[in-house]
Amino acid sequence: MTTSEHTAGSEQPIEERVNNRSAAPSSKAFIDFMAVNWAPADTELPARSTVADFSAQRRAAISAMFPGERLVLPAGPLKVRSNDTDYRFRPHSAFAHQTGLGLDHEPDAVLVFEPVEEGTGDNGSDHEATLYFRPLAGRDTEQFYKDPRYGEFWVGARPTLEALSAEYGIATADLSELEVAITKNAGNQALGGIRIRLVRDVDLNVDALVDTSRYNTAVDLEESDKLDAVLTEALSEARLVKDSIEVENLRRSVANTIDGFAEVIKALPAARDHHRGERIIETAFFAKARSEGNDLGYDTIAACGNNATVLHWIRNNGTVEDGKLMLVDAGVEDDTLYTADITRTFPVNGKFTEVQAKAYSIVLEASEAAFKAAVPGARFKDIHAATMQVLASRLEEWGLLPVTAEVSLSEEGGHHRRWMPHGTSHHLGLDVHDCAQAKRELYMDGVLGPGMVFTIEPGLYFKEEDLGIPAELRGIGIRIEDDVLVTENGNENLSAALPRTVEGIEDWMAQLSS
Repeated sequence: MTTSEHTAGSEQPIEERVNNRSAAPSSKAFIDFMAVNWAPADTELPARSTVADFSAQRRAAISAMFPGERLVLPAGPLKVRSNDTDYRFRPHSAFAHQTGLGLDHEPDAVLVFEPVEEGTGDNGSDHEATLYFRPLAGRDTEQFYKDPRYGEFWVGARPTLEALSAEYGIATADLSELEVAITKNAGNQALGGIRIRLVRDVDLNVDALVDTSRYNTAVDLEESDKLDAVLTEALSEARLVKDSIEVENLRRSVANTIDGFAEVIKALPAARDHHRGERIIETAFFAKARSEGNDLGYDTIAACGNNATVLHWIRNNGTVEDGKLMLVDAGVEDDTLYTADITRTFPVNGKFTEVQAKAYSIVLEASEAAFKAAVPGARFKDIHAATMQVLASRLEEWGLLPVTAEVSLSEEGGHHRRWMPHGTSHHLGLDVHDCAQAKRELYMDGVLGPGMVFTIEPGLYFKEEDLGIPAELRGIGIRIEDDVLVTENGNENLSAALPRTVEGIEDWMAQLSS
């Protein structure tokens, strides 16, 4: 049979062939039987959540920046992992921040800010926000038992429109109404139309809907892309200062992450006995992330020996050996989707060698200098500068720098960065690298203020392949990372309960191993 003959003989559409592995009942008798004798769905509405008032304030702040414009914030669709299986759903962070929604129950949802007369919208704002959502399929519908992506029989119950509205304090509507909501009266503002701003590259179907509307109404597409970017930037910058419930969420994430590190230490004997011991470490932390939170905030780095000098080592397939240092960089993502980000480096056998302790103490000193710099009124970049001052000075004293610390710290130098090429801090929240689309003047050059949360994470990475250092240092990677809240008078180390000194780590390991 030729290729063309084979194609012509294939009458079943290719998108339906995924169902060939099973034969779903389709008789009228089965359909009628499936439609009866189900307990009624719970119609009691949930109480209003604590986050509802906070998310309303967040929406009001965004509304004030874009009066008269329609704002479209998709949650995003389910994403295929392989063939017909999906990743666990996580909404886009801007959507989560503006709605207060977490967990995994809103794939395909879209939040739309509809412009209204000034001050007459939600919470006295200039917009009325509506959450467009795929509602619960009734148990008398075929979708209930036929649809493996959205049917309750397959994936469990989804909240109703009424339940979401009651719990999160936001108007809701059926997702089938979204197209009209986005496109009605849209067009060139100069001609009386409503301008649309979109958070792009989250849901390609929503992108296509907005782009088609713009094309049909003669809106400048290139200019629209720039305006969309401004919305994305504003939504990112809105998270630079955390409100009190966000800080509460982060405290919970940090507490669970600290508990996860305790499980890591307890897993060390099993890790030493396994040919991929780093995976044992990774798994021990993951169990805590899933049992106490929603998931990992990011892929865990579980790196022993020279693997710890690879900044983003996530293969985690190496051995865990006595005499070496173990670097674990991990964070629990809370059910609210806020994540911690903590790193600790510890000796596999519970005791630092002299050279390991010396290198560790330099990193710790750099961390302490960064904490002193992280105060209200300072600039974000001052934290990194304080860290680099310590590292360069100590590396010079150790005889590792080919120039003085002063020269290395100059714009013409940078020699010390061979052993710490990354930044010292990044904002933390719904994303592990939060607020990433914020303008430089508000991020790197920004002034620190109460409510900001970020990491402090100096390190030294001496690779086995580095012939410019003494042999005793090669294969040692050290990072100390803590999560920091700026307060009115200074800062608070949210992860301070996790030991961070040489003596503290050794004592902590001994207690957990006894």
